[in-house]
Amino acid sequence: MALGIIFIFITPGYAPNLMSFLFGSILTVSHTDLWLMGGLSVLLIFVFMRYYHLILFISFDEAYARSHQAPVSFFKYLLITLVALTIVLNIRVAGIILVISFLTIPPSIANLFTHSMVKVMAGAVVAGLLGSITGLIASYYFNIPSGATIIFAFVLMFAIAKVIQRLMIQAEMRTQLGAHRERVN
Repeated sequence: MALGIIFIFITPGYAPNLMSFLFGSILTVSHTDLWLMGGLSVLLIFVFMRYYHLILFISFDEAYARSHQAPVSFFKYLLITLVALTIVLNIRVAGIILVISFLTIPPSIANLFTHSMVKVMAGAVVAGLLGSITGLIASYYFNIPSGATIIFAFVLMFAIAKVIQRLMIQAEMRTQLGAHRERVN
């Protein structure tokens, strides 16, 4: 989809207002938006640091959490609200169509290398920053839409990460096979 948006942009007849609303433009982000995103980031960090174990408990077994008197409904609505706020505040950067990719690809990249929730969250932040910076730099130099370019950078990062993951698995299998052969001999 990101590649399609880039091609649409370079096609004659491009409508910038529609495109920036649907697909985002970093140039439309105001100082107020930045402050709101920063405030939401602080709130997200606070909520997840303070209630991490409870959120994990509710996320993995809601019925069991209810049986232990955990405030399941409150945290479900809190998380839905935080996701909605995150989507709304990111629409100007990545656009309505690309914002879901913006929220799912960085955690998917991190999840290739770890299954610890804390490490996935930290890895997603790193992947998100790296992909965003790479995409912004590429969109500046190639004069193409920033939202689509950021998502395209995420997709390239995911593909590279997938190749690295497979190479790591193959290396681990060779190591285990070598250790097994030594025990047999």
